[in-house]
Amino acid sequence: MEPECDKLILESLNKNYIDMDEYPVTTELQDRCVNMIARLFNAPHKDGENAIGVGTVGSSEAIMLAGLAFKKKWQNRRNAEGKPFDKPNIVTGANVQVCWEKFGRYFEVELKAVKLREDYNVMDPHKAVEMVDENTICVCAILGSTYNGEFEDVKLLNDLLLSKNRETGWDTAIHVDAASGGFVAPFIYPELVWDFRLPLVRSINVSGHKYGLVYAGIGWQIWRSKQDLPEELVFHINYLGADQPTFTLNFSRGASHIIAQYYQLIRLGFQGYKEIINNCRANAEFLALKLKDTGKFNILSKDIGVPLVAFSLKDKSKYDEYQVADQMQKHGWILPAYTMAPDAQNVSLLRAVIREDFTRTLAERLVNDIQQVVEHLDSSTSHLVKEEVTQKHGGGKFMQKEGNGISKEDLQHVSVFDELLHASNVFRVWKKHALDKTNGVC
Repeated sequence: MEPECDKLILESLNKNYIDMDEYPVTTELQDRCVNMIARLFNAPHKDGENAIGVGTVGSSEAIMLAGLAFKKKWQNRRNAEGKPFDKPNIVTGANVQVCWEKFGRYFEVELKAVKLREDYNVMDPHKAVEMVDENTICVCAILGSTYNGEFEDVKLLNDLLLSKNRETGWDTAIHVDAASGGFVAPFIYPELVWDFRLPLVRSINVSGHKYGLVYAGIGWQIWRSKQDLPEELVFHINYLGADQPTFTLNFSRGASHIIAQYYQLIRLGFQGYKEIINNCRANAEFLALKLKDTGKFNILSKDIGVPLVAFSLKDKSKYDEYQVADQMQKHGWILPAYTMAPDAQNVSLLRAVIREDFTRTLAERLVNDIQQVVEHLDSSTSHLVKEEVTQKHGGGKFMQKEGNGISKEDLQHVSVFDELLHASNVFRVWKKHALDKTNGVC
């Protein structure tokens, strides 16, 4: 961020956001941010009418608050109808971020996950609506999948869900997890209908510390209207000097990130954000094109989505994405390798997220380093790990085995020096035994 904003952050480190009576301007700045973001998402508010929303500690807290609002509203409706309300569920894609699983476990809400396919890496709206029942408190759509940056089809989901609601008499609504895409789509895909323009979209969360261009630690939760936030979830306190409504999972927190978000919104404006996000998209397109030109990779990210490049190897007979990621660290790059969500976990891929400080020069350097790594791995035709056999296991002789054939017992006899000399092969062996124990990307 700019030095002027850094200075504002340092000067506000001693300010507690929750003490609205002592620091009323911080509250005013939060309300202004909520209003600007709500209008960015086309919330149906009249001129002069305040939007309904709150600043949070990242999108994780925002998602917890949104889920609680949906759950309470559903419980109130079921209770009024004299129906049981002890088994709520949320329909999501299997590609949701881990905070949704946390919400389900912490607040006793079942997550009904739509499985992915190898040829369809986000939630299928048709399958999602099929899984909706009378206990569904909402359907979560993702605007910018963690795995490949793809936007889910919120408009199609809205249309299908409207039809099902008419048939059943239910009032199942949509929450849009726009943690990554909320500060992307309005600026470079204005024709994409995904937000409060759709009648069933009742709430949206967005991360300020992703493409909101603020340091980590700020998120925003926006509701369509006051009716979508049950009043009994809002606490009113007066022991800090005045009546203060609050709906957060925590209490005290610093005001600096709210001030930083306000600075960015005012400093950059709509046009500034548009230029920055457009530049990110151009660099992502450049990187994807250069990687495709190598002939080594399939591009799994989409033309419309978060500015990132997700890609996988075409030929994995000699090495895989995990080895590429391991070798890239030697060039100073953290290029995560992971598998897709169920049932597309057979697809492994790499991901490069393009931020505002990722220049065309860095994109060229990244491509060059990837090419060097691939050439190095291509030239390593033997792919052998040398096993040192001690006197106890063979009189000081050396044996060689193919990397894929090493057992757990074999690994116990590989010396420290040989592990260093053959790091990529040892990494491959470790991955072979550890991959089944992981839960995918978080």
